[in-house]
Formats: sequence, C-alpha cells, structure tokens
Amino acid sequence: MKKIIFLSALALVTAMLAGGCSREQNRAPAGAPVLVAKSFTTNVPVEIDPPPVGHVEAYSTVTIHSQIQGMISEIHFREGQEVKKGDPLFTIDPRSSQAALEQARANLQRDSGQMEYQKANYLRDQKLFASKIISQDQLDMDKASLDGATGTVAADQAAITNALLNVEFCHIDAPVDGVTGSLQSYVGNVVKAPDDTLVTINQIHPIYVQFGVPEQFLPEIRKETSEHPLKVSASFENMTGPPPQGKLTFIDNTVDPSTGMIQLMATFPNGNSVLWPGQFVAVTLTLSELTNAIVVPTQAVQTGQTNQFVYVVKANPTNATIQVAEERSVTIGINYGSDTVIESGLKAGETVVTDGQLRLTPGAKVSIKKSDAAGSPADAP
Repeated sequence: MKKIIFLSALALVTAMLAGGCSREQNRAPAGAPVLVAKSFTTNVPVEIDPPPVGHVEAYSTVTIHSQIQGMISEIHFREGQEVKKGDPLFTIDPRSSQAALEQARANLQRDSGQMEYQKANYLRDQKLFASKIISQDQLDMDKASLDGATGTVAADQAAITNALLNVEFCHIDAPVDGVTGSLQSYVGNVVKAPDDTLVTINQIHPIYVQFGVPEQFLPEIRKETSEHPLKVSASFENMTGPPPQGKLTFIDNTVDPSTGMIQLMATFPNGNSVLWPGQFVAVTLTLSELTNAIVVPTQAVQTGQTNQFVYVVKANPTNATIQVAEERSVTIGINYGSDTVIESGLKAGETVVTDGQLRLTPGAKVSIKKSDAAGSPADAP
C-alpha cells in the first residue's frame, strides 16, 4: 500500500513539472513597448519657414475734407461705422451756397435781357449801315456792345455752374466703401476748405498684408508667380475660425541691402473683416505643392551618426506571431506641421515607431501599446 501511494505521488509531481515546463516554453518573452503610426500619402504645401511677420494695411485710405467753407449742420454716421460708397457723411449749412446760386441765376436773367437788347440794336444798325445812314464806327461800337453782353451772359452761366457745385459740396458722401475713423470736426464747427480734416475712411474690402522674406527665396518666388498665383494665409493670436486666404500681388523692385529682405504684398478679400489695418499677423506663403508625398510623424525620424532612420515594425520572418523592429535608413524632406516628408526609404502604409526608440535595436522584439491621448500616432492613417 505504501508503494502504491508513493508511485501515485511521484506521477502527480512529474505531471505538474511537465505542465509548468510546457507553459514556460509557450510563453514568449515580452517585447519593448512602443507607440506606432502608419506612413501615409498626402499633398504637402511647400511653404517659407519660419513664417514671416506681416503688417495689415488698408487697401486705400481717404481723408475727407470739405470743399467749401461753412458750418457742419448734420453728421450722418457713427465713428467706426462701415459705410458704402455714396452714403451721406456730412451736411454743411447750405443756405449761403443756395443764396449765391439764386444771385447767379438773377444775374443771368438780367444780363440775358441786356444781351437781347444789344443784339436787336446791332441787327437794326446793320440795316442802317447798309443804307449808309450810320457810319462804320457806329456799327463797330454796336458790335462791341453785343460781344460784351454775350460775354457777361457766359460768365453768369459759369457762375451758376460754380454755385450749383457749391450747393452740391454742402452734402459730403463717402467716396469709397470702408470703415470710418474718429471724428475730427463736429456739428456746429465751422470748417475751412480744404485745410480741415473731417474724418478718415479705411477701405478694408479687400485689404493688403505687407511682409518681408529673405532674398534667398526671391528666385523661386519669381519663378512660381510667373506660372500661377501664390497662395498666402494670415493668422494671429486668439484667432477663431480658419486663417484668411489671399494671393501674392506685389513684389518690390529692390532688396533692402541693410537687411537682405525683399518686401512682398498679398491681397485678401477680407469679406468677414477678420483682418484689420495696423494688425500684425503670421504670414504663410505657399510656393508649390508636393503631390502624393509619403509622410510620417516627425518624432518617428531618428538621427544616427551617418544617416537618418526610422524603426519599421514588421513580422519576424521565422515566427509571424512576433513583431520586430527593423532599422530603415530614410531621406527626409520638408516638415509640415507635426509631420515630416520621407523622400526615399519608406513606402506608404508601413508601420513606424513614434515612441520608445531608445529601447530598440535592429531586430528587437516590440510590443505595441495604445496611447491615452486622443488622435495618437497609433491612430494615424
């Protein structure tokens, strides 16, 4: 009986040891934990880096003056109001101008009667001269009197035209679409033409952004502008919504020798009035676009002693259930946001390591972990 119990216990211990060995043989060693992302293709704009700082300027600035002297009787807008071309701005007291117009019309009526009298007198004397009743001198005097009366009537007509203009100048309208500034004269002030400023209007639809870039970019800018308009965007701190989009419309004819910068100007439609005169903005000038470029997160690119490389996660050739890291030399291009263009060495759709490279060596086993951050590299397309 003792022998049977001993043999049973020995068999049980042997089975337990065999099961433990089997589990140890089936448990693969854990790989280095890493974050990964897939390389993908996209169109990448080629931009000037770093973005230059630009200065917003009004498309046009119009300073409003009165063309006649008089007292301001009405103001038809509020300071800072957006106005359209033709909108009323000021009314200068029109009474003196209206009186001058009536006086000019009365003078015309009087002198027109005098001219008609001189004309009839001259025609009558022409017949008398033909009958040799009056002398040539008398006829010449009549002709001179008629010419003088005719000139007086012409002067009266010019005076009426001038008086009509003065009446029209009593009503000052906006010459352009724009935004009014602060008032310089108020109701009751007597303004003197053309010295006194009434208000300034800035046209902001469209609007300019002026900025400078290093002269090294000038050849490429000139080349690209000869083929197509260059896109420009502007952004600033605390901006809401997408950056306004415009086009490059001016290249200065001189490089500043003291700074080595060339001044450029872009025109923006500015339909929603996001840009404002005097504002400073970060300008993004797009020179061209790389189509179907292979892109990876910038943190995936590592710098070695002689090259730049990425770790590509692949299946182990001898065991497809195990993933290993392959060191792959790459040629990088431009940066675009948080991504880097790969010019050679990588295909679209390959999985690259974005975090945990310090634990890796070529051929090392890896264990892919999930990032807690939304939109992590592991979730990239």
